[in-house]
Amino acid sequence: MAEETKKKNLDGAPVIDFDKFRPTRSSEQYRKGKDMFMSGLIALAFVIACIPLISVLYTTIVNGFKRLNLNFLSYNMTGVVGGNPTPSGGYGGVLHAIIGTLEITGGAMLISIPIGIMCAVYLVEYAHGGKLAMTISLLVDVMSGIPSIVAGLFAFSMFTIVFGPGTINGFEGSVALSLLMLPTVVKSCEEMLKIVPNDLREASLALGVTKQRTITKIVLRTALPGIVSGCILAIARVIGETAPLLMTAGYIASTNVNLFAGQMTTLPVYVYQEYSKLSANCPANATADCVTTIPMERAWAAALVLIIVVLVLNLIGRLVAKVFAVKTER
Repeated sequence: MAEETKKKNLDGAPVIDFDKFRPTRSSEQYRKGKDMFMSGLIALAFVIACIPLISVLYTTIVNGFKRLNLNFLSYNMTGVVGGNPTPSGGYGGVLHAIIGTLEITGGAMLISIPIGIMCAVYLVEYAHGGKLAMTISLLVDVMSGIPSIVAGLFAFSMFTIVFGPGTINGFEGSVALSLLMLPTVVKSCEEMLKIVPNDLREASLALGVTKQRTITKIVLRTALPGIVSGCILAIARVIGETAPLLMTAGYIASTNVNLFAGQMTTLPVYVYQEYSKLSANCPANATADCVTTIPMERAWAAALVLIIVVLVLNLIGRLVAKVFAVKTER
């Protein structure tokens, strides 16, 4: 009777003995050991995932940095013969490929990003799971698995039918790349728009704001960082494509700044062409300035330039997202 009295409060409620729920020392050691094991396993997985990335970056930097200089960035491949130096003192450059990459990728962005964002807005804000929306989602999923060479063949065939046989220009390459970018833009923007709280939409509509203005000023502004990240992912997806651009944009040794006329060279195609040469010819009476391994050196340097271009585009995209994102007060 005395023990039962001790286990009750003053108001008669029973007292819960929490000591019996306290873990033993052996169980605590087991939990700590299990936690350390899982933490180590996750850290090991992270290291393994970083090894290929670090290896690619290290190899590209080591092999490409020795040929990457101002002369390489300022000249094209006009007048380059074998492994002999050009009158400028270099061994050919990558200027025409940089211009071609930026223009063709920029053209693909102008085509795919507006269409992709508007398609995502329709699927999330207007369709609401209708039959048309399900059909569009299915087609987008199918497009995401199309091989890049098929996109290049489609663009080449379309321009051949419309403008005649043998039509090759930079805009044709932009159309091919836009087909590859579009599914990524649509899916990423769709997911970003879905996570925007409905409370924001309802509050805006309750204040008398039109649906169109609610989407442009509230929904898209809120989802802007995610949309920009999705667009950057789409750009990274296509900026390294080679096969469709070989069919549509071609290859040229000189600089062409007109996106709508003539062949254009991009950095991936430049790397492929230089790698295909393997080595350069040097005549028997050539001077010491003739370098037989110059094609591979140019290929590595162009690959490093491509990585730098992707890095710069990522930084620009993050800066845009930071500047135009909705500011939240704390």
